[in-house]
Amino acid sequence: MSEVKFIDNGSVTSTPGFKACGVTAGLKKSGNPDMALVASDVPANFAGVFTSCVFAAAPVRVCRKLVRSCATAKAFIINSGNANACTGAAGMANAEKMSELTANALQITDSAVLVASTGRIGVQMPMDIIEKGIKMAAGTLSCDGGNQAARAIMTTDTVPKACAVSVEIAGKTVTIGAICKGVGMIDPQMTTAPHATMICCITTDAICSNALLEKMLADNANNSFNRITVDGDMSTNDTCVIFANGVSGVDLDANADDAAKFQTALLALMQNLARKQVMDGEGATKFVAIEIDGAPDNAAAKLCAEAVANSLLCKTAWFGCDPNWGRIVAALGYSGADFDPDKVDIFYDDMIVVRQGGDAGTPEADLARILQNREFTVKVHMNQGAGEYWVWTSDVSYEYVKINAEYHT
Repeated sequence: MSEVKFIDNGSVTSTPGFKACGVTAGLKKSGNPDMALVASDVPANFAGVFTSCVFAAAPVRVCRKLVRSCATAKAFIINSGNANACTGAAGMANAEKMSELTANALQITDSAVLVASTGRIGVQMPMDIIEKGIKMAAGTLSCDGGNQAARAIMTTDTVPKACAVSVEIAGKTVTIGAICKGVGMIDPQMTTAPHATMICCITTDAICSNALLEKMLADNANNSFNRITVDGDMSTNDTCVIFANGVSGVDLDANADDAAKFQTALLALMQNLARKQVMDGEGATKFVAIEIDGAPDNAAAKLCAEAVANSLLCKTAWFGCDPNWGRIVAALGYSGADFDPDKVDIFYDDMIVVRQGGDAGTPEADLARILQNREFTVKVHMNQGAGEYWVWTSDVSYEYVKINAEYHT
């Protein structure tokens, strides 16, 4: 398998044939950049995965329709500062208008433009500001504008999130670049089109059919973005799309081994971005990996991992560097998984905390030192099967409460 190489300062525009930008239209009271545009020089195959929230935002519904009905796309317009969610028929019309305005500015068809929004729910789009921003963005597109685009889609993020990788396939270099945002309202469970939001745009210069792109994106989402949680709240606007413009000449549909190499590189990129989201979680001071193995089956392992990762009592204990393992076993116990508690062992990193369902006798001071680290792992060995699952999560701090108490006002 070819080595995946991360590109310094990489982003969506690391991929040949793509331009991007970030501009300030005026949607945010802060005056920070609030609109991003990513565009391919040529028509690109594309695919997407989206929130499974029933209250899916208008731009999500527009994108779902385009993914189902269109063969290619050329652009992705993203605004921050307004989610355009729970806005009824007017919101749908405004999301479609964003596609139309972008298409007109780029002189392409409406169906070639995907749209995403992030910000406050239940507020109608100020379309005069949106129109101004789209015109600005269309005139600002640049071959090195990817990192500016990453900054423009931020809401409560403290740092922009972008990366790019390259991989040798069939004797040629294939590039995959991306930008991403999201640090709160993060517990994505994104599904394929037929079925604070996390928004991600991925670009590649590989040749790839929409069907294969969708399969790889969905499979990898289940091992990256769908494995993270900051606060256990799924957004109305979660969106992850990938564009493949084919300029590298490497055809992934022609060779299964080449497609596998590409999917490995794509997963490395998506996991890098997922990790960045958790590291920048609202108010987060800890990055915590929850690893379950030896469960009766994978479904039981998933229930256990997600119960621990989303437990407020566990997350607040981690913030306080308190090795209170009772909160972990309680979460495992109410997870809904069927298992024998007397066989369970728990570790903080490699230090045992619980042995056969009870106190392992490790001094609390030793355990507390592990929890003082910026990153640590909670390992649960259930010792009763082959099931396994992992989740990345963060702690809950005073700052998280402050950010979300003040977000609306």
